[in-house]
Parts: sequence; structure tokens; C-alpha cells
Amino acid sequence: MTDRNELRALVDHDALVGADAIIVLEGDGFARAERGAALYKEGWAQTVVLSGGLPETDFSIPAARMLPHILESGVPKDAIILEERSLNTREQAIEVLKIARSKGWSKMIIVASPEHQMRAFLTFVKAAEDARMKIHLYNAPVLRQCNVDDLASELAKIEEYQKKGDVASYNDGIAHLASRS
Repeated sequence: MTDRNELRALVDHDALVGADAIIVLEGDGFARAERGAALYKEGWAQTVVLSGGLPETDFSIPAARMLPHILESGVPKDAIILEERSLNTREQAIEVLKIARSKGWSKMIIVASPEHQMRAFLTFVKAAEDARMKIHLYNAPVLRQCNVDDLASELAKIEEYQKKGDVASYNDGIAHLASRS
């Protein structure tokens, strides 16, 4: 099995633990917000961060637009942090890690779509490494079927962003998951 395939399997089947925050990345419809709200109500964390300030497009729902939806889902306003500065996944990781550092968090659950989850995770791993932060990251992708075409696009983006140094290697992602135990 390749490192990429091993990491994909580990990310898709990550075991959650109680965390300091659930990080809901802006994206496809309200499915991410719904997943974040469900995780909150299940007690996985007492804080939900809605992250992303990209203007609304056909493929992205920004954090501010997710806010009313997650409130309607039963997450109280005082449990939500709205991060709207970021315009892409790398910036989301940087901004969320600034919040994590200021709050003293050591564990975060990342919520993205199934096809985006691995790239989001690797982006957060790399940003934490660059910021010299020791933080444990967990994966909770939206519970729906992965779109194969979108996954192929995400895998190509991972390769591109690895060359730029914006995401961790597959092996670094595997090592991060192993280091949590």
C-alpha cells in the first residue's frame, strides 16, 4: 500500500477523542456545519470554530453563512468562534492555529468534505509544523459518499501544494496520526 493510500484510509477512519474544538471549514453546502453541530451535540468538544471568509460561490459556503445554520442546529452562540479572515485552506489552518495557541488548545477535530479531508488535514499538519505547535489533529469528514472526480482533483492539489511546501507529505501525515497515541 502506498503512503497516500494508507493515509487516506487512516483519515477516513480516524478515531475521535474529546477535543478542545471542532473546526468546520467553509465549503460544500451546509453539510460541514451539520457535521460540526452533530459532533458538538455528541460532546466531542465544547467549542466550534467556523472558518473561512471566501465570498460565497457555487462551491463554497463561508463561515458567516454557516453561522445561522449551526445555531438552528442547536449549537449555542457562546460555543462558536467565527473566523472570517482566511480565503483558502492554508490561511484557515494559519488563522485557526492562532486561535488554538491563544486558547491553549492541544486537540482539534477538523471537519471537511470526504474528498477534501485529507488535503485539509495535511495543510493543518504543515501549518502546525511551521508554527512550531504541538497539537493533535483528528479527522471527522462529512458522512456522505466521496465524489470520485472531486477526490482526483484534491489528490492533484495535494501534489501541487506539496511542491510549494504548503501541505505536509503523506508520510508526515501518517507520522502525525501515530504520534497522537
